[in-house]
Amino acid sequence: MKSDIEIAQEAKLLPVSEIGKGLGLQEEDLEHYGRYKAKLSNECLKRIASEKRGKLVLVTAINPTPSGEGKTTVSVGLAQAFARLGEKAVLALREPSLGPCFGMKGGAAGGGYSQVVPMEEINLHFTGDFHAVTTANNLLSALLDNHIQQGNALQIDTRQVVWKRCLDMNDRVLRNIVVGLGEKSDGVVREDHFVITVASEIMAILCLAKDMKDLKERLGRIIVAYDRDGQPVTAAQLQAVGPMAALLKDALRPNLVQTLEHSPVLIHGGPFANIAHGCNSIIATDSALRLGDYCITEAGFGADLGAEKFLDIKCRTAGFSPDAVVIVSTIRALKYNGGVAVADLKEENTEALKKGAENLRRHVKNMQRYGLNVVVTINRFADDSEAEIACLGDICKELGVPFSVSEVFLKGGEGAVGLAEIVMELCKKEKNFRLLYEESDSLKDKIEKIATQIYGAKEVEYSSAAAKELKRLEELGYGDLPVCIAKTQYSFSDDAKVLGAPSGFTFHIRELYVSAGAGFVVALSGSIMSMPGLPKSPAAFRIDVDDDGKITGLF
Repeated sequence: MKSDIEIAQEAKLLPVSEIGKGLGLQEEDLEHYGRYKAKLSNECLKRIASEKRGKLVLVTAINPTPSGEGKTTVSVGLAQAFARLGEKAVLALREPSLGPCFGMKGGAAGGGYSQVVPMEEINLHFTGDFHAVTTANNLLSALLDNHIQQGNALQIDTRQVVWKRCLDMNDRVLRNIVVGLGEKSDGVVREDHFVITVASEIMAILCLAKDMKDLKERLGRIIVAYDRDGQPVTAAQLQAVGPMAALLKDALRPNLVQTLEHSPVLIHGGPFANIAHGCNSIIATDSALRLGDYCITEAGFGADLGAEKFLDIKCRTAGFSPDAVVIVSTIRALKYNGGVAVADLKEENTEALKKGAENLRRHVKNMQRYGLNVVVTINRFADDSEAEIACLGDICKELGVPFSVSEVFLKGGEGAVGLAEIVMELCKKEKNFRLLYEESDSLKDKIEKIATQIYGAKEVEYSSAAAKELKRLEELGYGDLPVCIAKTQYSFSDDAKVLGAPSGFTFHIRELYVSAGAGFVVALSGSIMSMPGLPKSPAAFRIDVDDDGKITGLF
């Protein structure tokens, strides 16, 4: 079979204006970035804000495994299937980060015959949104250090600077650095750090802001440091809001592209699903809901990390209410959760499948806990046996949820027509959406509800530093914010090696901090890397461009 990039490069794309026309958009509603990409104009966003919202479909998954689940591929295929059924559906996705593209994970535009195109441009610079976030982030860093250099009128404690610089590339040597070396005029010497751009609070802010006014208010609330009395110092106090907003003016607007089958796609933003909430922007999702009868969107990683944050943070902030949830899995991934080694995943093993399906069961029950209608789908591989597929179908029947086999990688939208029909029926059913916790709950209660009710923990244990910070954040008035837990994506627990559906364990919180601009408190569990490194053989080694400008090696 052809590679993803070969399929994408051979595709016949429609001009983006034609994609817009299918949504009822006029030429003045789009600001073109070439022939196949465009941003929605400010006038367009204001005009469609009064339109009725369509149905919201959330695509999530089991905990990720080395075999890959193909969540984005299924999302793209599902959008294409809706179009085949004559339905007006808009797909809303995150933008890819350059770090994974050149590291080991690859891009984020789907795969096979269920891709978003132009694939190379989406994965490599797109419309410059990530560069705008990077620059705004580092402008704030420059203004902070300049303030300290120019007399430090705010009495910033340089040992309590919490704002970090960022770069959209995996570069481990920048995790911990020292700045200000050299002459006195080169600045104050202090320890500093870099995070990857998707882990910047500005990325989270961009994706939770509802408009420019909201964006500026959130930027102003960013805590950059604490003063010598332990009080927060904000970006507003550094007079950084206006210039940062100017840099983010265009990045605030969603990007319109298309699938291989010419279905409309809005791609916008991409906060780190470990450190932040891991969803595309509220503006993009809301626009998709206004422009289509259905909006199909996805959350980061598995449902425990991604869907929980989508629901308790994004939906809480935007007032969204999902009408259906698609949980993606693979036969291979379930066998892996059942103890099968990666080298043996192609061998039929229904017993391991049954054991590993406990992970799926937990995710299904968690989504039902929110009062949502759920369908399970598998992204089918050629070596999945009929016996294994039937076995998983029986498991879903026991859970009382519909089950569908997706073959979108090979067949595109045709391979998800059955899934689309089930999703449409679920969207007609009554729902009783409810959030996991109330804003009035204490931070401790919010953390414990997530850990015990979603992850299956028996109790939560705090390090002495985390317990101290928990008390301080409550005293500073941040107790009513939602909680964003940062942990491994590979397990319900904080131990990446514990597969399946563990229960009765102790969940450890080692650190807490507030992302006051984004509007949530981050609780870190285990070792979470906010600036990844490159592997021994990074994907960058296989990426090239020929004399005619044709890129190869992207996946």
